[in-house]
Amino acid sequence: MKIILTIAGKELRSMFVSPMAWVILAMLQLLLALFFTNSVEQYFVAMQGTMLPEQRIGFTAFVMPGLYGVAVLVLMTAVPLLTMRQIAEERKNHTLVFLFSSPASLLEIVLGKFVGLVAFISVVTIMLLAMTLSMNVATDLDIAHLLLCALGLWLMAASFASLGLFMSSLTQQPIIAAILSFIALLGLLIIDKFSVDPESVLNYLSLMRHFEPMASGELNTTDIAYFVLFIITFLVLTVRRLDADRLRG
Repeated sequence: MKIILTIAGKELRSMFVSPMAWVILAMLQLLLALFFTNSVEQYFVAMQGTMLPEQRIGFTAFVMPGLYGVAVLVLMTAVPLLTMRQIAEERKNHTLVFLFSSPASLLEIVLGKFVGLVAFISVVTIMLLAMTLSMNVATDLDIAHLLLCALGLWLMAASFASLGLFMSSLTQQPIIAAILSFIALLGLLIIDKFSVDPESVLNYLSLMRHFEPMASGELNTTDIAYFVLFIITFLVLTVRRLDADRLRG
């Protein structure tokens, strides 16, 4: 565990040393803040309009699913930019051999890099959660629903990170890793749109299908299990890929 945390801390520091992490963090907060303020304005306009009392819904149910849905799309673009260098640049610079010869196991190396990414993702999630919680002074929030939205976003972004880490292990060109990650994530988000059968396996593979219930305030252990298995699968694939590189070396 100590080795994993050491690697995670190194990766997190390296992200914040470069301007990219700061630019991504700033752009994420700017885009989400703009959408959030627009959603708040739409809510109060709708509630003060011609809507009948029985048609009115709470602030959390009105604003949060859309806001966190946009956050998913924004992170789908941002996370590949963070993961693209994790392993691809090591291969490009021919420094993988130093990783293989270190006292850390391949699993510890991969987990360390992943934990570092998740720490950055947690910062984004906490900042968005703090922004939405600020509305508690002006209206009544459904805190449980809001926390579930944040959990769903965190699990989605962690899933993005695990897939991006795997894609980074497949190539020595970071930009190619980012493109592959984006295409794969986009496909997994919209894969259910190609299915007309509600029982199709495509519906179960769709990331968005497992996120939407959480964004709507529904806690389902099946959805959480899906994200956990998704993350574990791509982390294992990354370890196996690196192990194949080590054996070839």
